Amino acid sequence: MAFELFTRVALRNDFPNHKLRRGDVATIVEHHPVADGEDGYSLEVFNAVGETIAVLVVSESQIEPLMNNEVLHIRVLDEAV
Repeated sequence: MAFELFTRVALRNDFPNHKLRRGDVATIVEHHPVADGEDGYSLEVFNAVGETIAVLVVSESQIEPLMNNEVLHIRVLDEAV
């Protein structure tokens, strides 16, 4: 497992059906190992005040770790792709 449970990660892709964009931050809540393929993860995405706005399942290649030289940014959800 490349990512530990409850780790915050950034999305590598846009997810228009959830109004999420590349770079949005999510929390890993479940790991889905695959024997002969790419592992998956269930993610929970929160708004700025801590309310859940989406839960989605992604492949490992669709997320990336947060880096110490990055800054979080606030955007209005309605402006999503």
